[in-house]
Amino acid sequence: MSWLQRLKIDKFLLILVCVVVIASFFPCEGIYKTFFGYLTTAAIALLFFMHGAKLSREAIMAGISHWRLHLVVFLSTFALFPLLGLGMKWLVPVGILTPTLYYGFLYLCALPATVQSAIAYTSVAGGNIPAAICSASASSILGVFLSPVLVGLLMHTQGGTSDTLHAIGSIVLQLMVPFIIGHLCRPLIGAWVQRHKKIVNITDRSSILLVVYVAFSAAVVEGIWHQIDGWSLLAILGCSIVLLTIVLIINTYVARLFGFNTKDEITIVFCGSKKSLANGIPMANVLFPAAAVGAMVLPLMIFHQIQLMVCAVLASRYAKRVAREEAEAVVKKEEVKPV
Repeated sequence: MSWLQRLKIDKFLLILVCVVVIASFFPCEGIYKTFFGYLTTAAIALLFFMHGAKLSREAIMAGISHWRLHLVVFLSTFALFPLLGLGMKWLVPVGILTPTLYYGFLYLCALPATVQSAIAYTSVAGGNIPAAICSASASSILGVFLSPVLVGLLMHTQGGTSDTLHAIGSIVLQLMVPFIIGHLCRPLIGAWVQRHKKIVNITDRSSILLVVYVAFSAAVVEGIWHQIDGWSLLAILGCSIVLLTIVLIINTYVARLFGFNTKDEITIVFCGSKKSLANGIPMANVLFPAAAVGAMVLPLMIFHQIQLMVCAVLASRYAKRVAREEAEAVVKKEEVKPV
């Protein structure tokens, strides 16, 4: 086992960090900026086209009837997180967060849940996989509409952007339309996508890397590293850990309060605590000026890694708990059998 695996560090995040470093020393400017701008738009469209082609209606229908679970997950994603984000406002006057980083956390809190890792961790932990597929997929789709609205509401109340309708229109055109086209093409290319998952994943991640490079290039040109220092990075790290901890604790107790079984609790914990890097970075590219995107997604990038590391540990513990409960159930079943 490599040291990256022992530390639960995502290799993709390390590549993201390398891209940020490259953009810091070699930002794209002038004609290259225009070229990369068009390339980024095409890459984002391809990314969401592939997401649409991967989405299975059968998988969604398998878990769609579990409405109580989905309601808890949606409230966690689109209500609890934004409320906690607003509560972070008091960190600005005391100097823990700058206004820019505070907006970055508000943006993070408005995003939908991640799909792949939420489902993967639910599976590893032994949770309700069909419900996880349904909740995570629905969150990703609804986030295309809800996240711009939440960003408009949260940042308008804090003096930020209020052009919500324009933002939704841009999101629908650049993200949702390719997604729908991809899903409509699923009967034609669905089998190919299933056979070539590695190629699709490479396309997926390459698109995100390209968006990050362009975003941070613009941010570097505007002087992002004069605005964000080592203290700011530590503040992002600490705030991300506290934010994730609060959400995990609340989701766990809510699941137990409303009588969900262990498998459903696992689904609620993992689907209701994650924020999507795959959706967040392209969406930021549409919602915010190019020079502001780098600073806006920095909290998201750090939070994303923290949620992967923490949830990997939780998944392992839940898996042991589920195995123990299943073993106990088998023993009880054997005890009640007639002699």
